[in-house]
Amino acid sequence: MRRDTQLDALRAIAVTMVMYSHFFAAGGSSFWGHIGVRLFFVLSGFLITRLLLDARASAEFETAPALKSFYIRRALRIFPPYFAVLALVWLVDLEQSRGSLVWHALYLSNFWFALRNEWTPWVLAHLWSLSIEEQFYIVWPLIVLLAPLRRLQSICIGVILLSLSYRFYWPITGSPDLARDLLPPASMDALASGALLAVYRTRTAVLPQWLRFGWPALAAAFFVLQWFAPTPANSVQEWGRWLLLEVLPLAPLVVVVASCSSGIDGYRGKFLNLPPLLALGRISYGVYLYHPIVLSLAVMSQPWIPLNVSEQGPGRFLVAGAATIIVASVSWLLFEKPLNSLKRYFPYVAPGTGAVILTGVKSNDAGWLGRTTGAYFSGPLDGRRASLARDLPRTDRS
Repeated sequence: MRRDTQLDALRAIAVTMVMYSHFFAAGGSSFWGHIGVRLFFVLSGFLITRLLLDARASAEFETAPALKSFYIRRALRIFPPYFAVLALVWLVDLEQSRGSLVWHALYLSNFWFALRNEWTPWVLAHLWSLSIEEQFYIVWPLIVLLAPLRRLQSICIGVILLSLSYRFYWPITGSPDLARDLLPPASMDALASGALLAVYRTRTAVLPQWLRFGWPALAAAFFVLQWFAPTPANSVQEWGRWLLLEVLPLAPLVVVVASCSSGIDGYRGKFLNLPPLLALGRISYGVYLYHPIVLSLAVMSQPWIPLNVSEQGPGRFLVAGAATIIVASVSWLLFEKPLNSLKRYFPYVAPGTGAVILTGVKSNDAGWLGRTTGAYFSGPLDGRRASLARDLPRTDRS
């Protein structure tokens, strides 16, 4: 079966958007960074759901072992570099961050910043999205593996509608603040949209007609609103603009993920298959995790750096970006990859004649922070159709 390597390219593009936002854009923020994070969320929802549905379709599937393997594999992939970063921050008290480390260690970063309504300490501000991911990982596998298969699509749609309803809460409470962006419901629409794509693909590879033909208009409306709409005059108008900027990109992002998971041909496919882009995608978790830490250390080292890294601009983007990629590459090769190899001891489906999912270091996994296994089903998930197992020659971040 074809491996959807182009999803690595999407990760590379997404993490580049984030680095551009934090290293280059005026004010240390831009809508590109936010779109990058939203793309990561759609990818996570899609890949995790597809992986779990693959496991559930196997004749050897058992719920408890699959859940156990999922959580152990996620811990092996996510926890070591994450807690290494927190240990470093604690050791040097980087940007006076020790007082908040308990929240970050419990993956409650989003609640920490939402309750305080400020990005302090800034060096750990990016962890809010990783906390959202972890909160999603805790609940969503239970739903996918335990809920009736015929109900999964309705559940995904319900979660999206719940997230949209949450956004209408803000005009009642007054001026928007960080909580509207950082609490879990604010990101569930993107995660559930990716999950809905995975569920939909179990029946057909063809996207709905409205999505195939309507996404360019939604994307155009987003960019017009972002670039040309005047600054809102009051909080109600600001809320409306924010609501549209959050919702309009969802369909285009889903189409992008769907296209790359199937494989894009032509000149766009050649670009997405460029080795440097795929390599950056494989280490994207480390790049995202380390980049503010590297930036903080670079700013502290400004006297010894000929380029200006103390302010947003090309010097900071070049130096901090290159250093981040180097650190993430070394981390992957020497630290993360060896730990990742332990996943082979925790298969989602017990080995046997009916087992279809390979879980060694050479197989795929799921989520923003990993890969996916199996292939799309072309028929209903009734346990009769099993995805084709394959062992790939390339080691990745599973």
